[in-house]
Amino acid sequence: MAKLRKVQRTPTGTFFVCLPRSWAEKHGLQKGALVALDEASDGKLLIDAKFDAEQLPKVAILSPDPFLGREIVGRYLLGFDVIRVEAKERVDFDVRNTIKQTVSSLIGLEIVEETSSQIVLQCLLEPSGFPPEKLLLRNYAIVAGMTRDAVSSLVDGDLQLARSVVARDDESDRQYFLLVRVLYTIIQDSGLSEKLGLTSIECLDYRLAASFVEAVGDASVQMANQALELNGVKLSEELKHLLISLQAICSDASDQALKAFVGTDMALAENVRSMRGKVGAVSMEVEKAARNQPVEVMTQVLAAAAFLKGAYNLSVDLADLVV
Repeated sequence: MAKLRKVQRTPTGTFFVCLPRSWAEKHGLQKGALVALDEASDGKLLIDAKFDAEQLPKVAILSPDPFLGREIVGRYLLGFDVIRVEAKERVDFDVRNTIKQTVSSLIGLEIVEETSSQIVLQCLLEPSGFPPEKLLLRNYAIVAGMTRDAVSSLVDGDLQLARSVVARDDESDRQYFLLVRVLYTIIQDSGLSEKLGLTSIECLDYRLAASFVEAVGDASVQMANQALELNGVKLSEELKHLLISLQAICSDASDQALKAFVGTDMALAENVRSMRGKVGAVSMEVEKAARNQPVEVMTQVLAAAAFLKGAYNLSVDLADLVV
């Protein structure tokens, strides 16, 4: 509960408010101590008793276990600066491999110390250098290319292109993890929030937007896997045309949804919603044409159409964040 204080004024006209005694003692303030005052964009006044103190790194200590890889990713996302993996006796070969593979999937995380019983990881990135909008746009560019190439690999039976889509998902994941880390850091650091001009609520919106983009990337990988399962079988010209048309509509919706989110454009957001009928109509045409194909082809085509419709629905969810 907020503590209320009455604003007072000196004979010379200076306004002042008394600080809570418990807060002052907790932060070691004495008579004559300096505190920093910063005005937030919403008019709130922030008082920092530790403004000149060196920021201590956030350290996490982990033990080798079957879930070590996930635990490292979790600490990275939560903004920990240093992650120590400590074993009672020694870190065995498999654990070292797990750590190195996990580190390679996280931007800025490096192994800075390694002994027989301990491996120390440190994130060397400065969050202020990675605005969330740029990270989101960067990952979307990767995912948009993956979606386009996934459909091309399916309709042309291009296995090499399909494998390329699957491989690119690793870079998309790296960008996604970095964005989530930066967002968590902003939420916990009011100074960084002010510097980047993002409130906690806006960070939550970016977190949702990032998850929608990530889900489209996952759908692209699934479509590429459909192409790999067909093993080079090429589709009829009719199906090619319909699938490419459906992909073009869904990609246009995704482009508009992202622009609407970043630019807070209600008109664009509404346009994304209005495309539902067009997506449904082309999807039905794909389903009709697929029924005339061999069973294995029909199954994969219907799955690809479902993935594209799912991508469109995610675009609608992204556009809804504008509201």
